Amino acid sequence: MTPTIVHHMAAMDHCGHHPNSIEAIRDCLSAGADVIEIDVTALASDDYLLVHDPVLDRETTGTGPVGETTVEVAGSLHFPRTDSREAASVPLLSHVVSAILDNGGSTRLQIDFKNVLPLRTDEPLRRLATLIKPIAERVIVSSGADWHLRKLHKIAPWLRLGFDIMYYIDWSSTPARRNPTEPPYTLGAYGYFDDHVLARERFWPAREYLADRCESIANQLPTAQIFYLRHTFVAQCLKEGFSWSKALHAKNAELDVWTLDIGNSSAEANAKLLRDDHVDYITTNTPIAMRMLLES
Repeated sequence: MTPTIVHHMAAMDHCGHHPNSIEAIRDCLSAGADVIEIDVTALASDDYLLVHDPVLDRETTGTGPVGETTVEVAGSLHFPRTDSREAASVPLLSHVVSAILDNGGSTRLQIDFKNVLPLRTDEPLRRLATLIKPIAERVIVSSGADWHLRKLHKIAPWLRLGFDIMYYIDWSSTPARRNPTEPPYTLGAYGYFDDHVLARERFWPAREYLADRCESIANQLPTAQIFYLRHTFVAQCLKEGFSWSKALHAKNAELDVWTLDIGNSSAEANAKLLRDDHVDYITTNTPIAMRMLLES
């Protein structure tokens, strides 16, 4: 079976719209996308902004922390014009909910919750649950911050949750180039970035180590219905004889691998490998071309 395609940041194969823009989202909705992924970060109050980073300077015409920005200021923000893209307003999460309700259809929404550090109060989580309640049956909220997701489950037990495990274990073909400020910080004995004591020495065969880490990490968030893993990491584990797809399916959970784009030879090879290992979702910036590859 072909994996479900997830449109990364509302991508549509070089459509010309800014990632996370309402124009890109509407294009995906019109095209009948299976799943649209967007990034959200909490504003000071009232709503969420569709940006990836915690400061406005990196993606928008604004400056300062997103968490200190009011809805009124957010209304004047733009994604800047580039050689390939026109300037566009930075949407709020409420705008996305309205667009989905107006469109109808069956497109699902993955909300990648970008706040990582602990929040001073639970208000932003309650705010999120309130904003997405009208489309609750079509939403999954994903994050690498399982501490937020555990609280969110208590606030909104009806909400589907997705867990990105990248802060617990990861792999890179070029370890020296990996961001040293992001956990896990330690390159363990098995060749994976993992701060756990099990990674200090090769006590077991690699597949046994990976199976134990899968069990342990999945138990960090037993309410998670989809797990999000970097495609290169999952492919490397398969070479070691361990299938995250099979292990998660045994727990009645699904697997999304990210981010695989046509034009990247490694990603194209992994897309076929992971399709054959029965992953459930593939997140991509080239959804049309990726579907063609997977169905070939």
